[in-house]
Amino acid sequence: MNTIEERLWNYIDGSCSEDERKAIDILIEKDAAWRAKFEELMNFDQQLVKMEMDEPSMGFTFKVMEGIRAEHALQPLKAGINKNIIKFIGGFFIVTIVLMVIYLFVTVPVGHVNLSKELTDKVKLPQGIDLSVLKNYINGSVVLKVFFVFDTILALFLTDAYLRRKRLSKQV
Repeated sequence: MNTIEERLWNYIDGSCSEDERKAIDILIEKDAAWRAKFEELMNFDQQLVKMEMDEPSMGFTFKVMEGIRAEHALQPLKAGINKNIIKFIGGFFIVTIVLMVIYLFVTVPVGHVNLSKELTDKVKLPQGIDLSVLKNYINGSVVLKVFFVFDTILALFLTDAYLRRKRLSKQV
């Protein structure tokens, strides 16, 4: 569509500004090409108004709607997996593994020398941080218990989600 047609359609529809309307009035009066295009578009607009819009039969509407419904029924349902949950679970396990490795380095003696002493000698820790205090807080049994409690809660949550999904699929 060229700019003459666009401007004339805006003029016919009444969606142009008052200044633009006056300018198009002048162009229609003085320019034969504008006048011819304006008359052509006005005739087309009047024919559109005169045309009767027939409604499709109820059978046609029913067939179209059934076709759409059947088309959607054939498409497999996509399982919505929230990627943030997957990232959180993965992050939790990575942090847990890192903490367990740190715990191993702190508590497991290597030969005659305790590794925690070697670590404190080689690694400069900020003032006030002592690995022996950390060892008191991180007890092997406590870490293991917390890990099992979290895993149990996670297993219950995932089982609940699975059973709900299974029950909803039976209802549909």
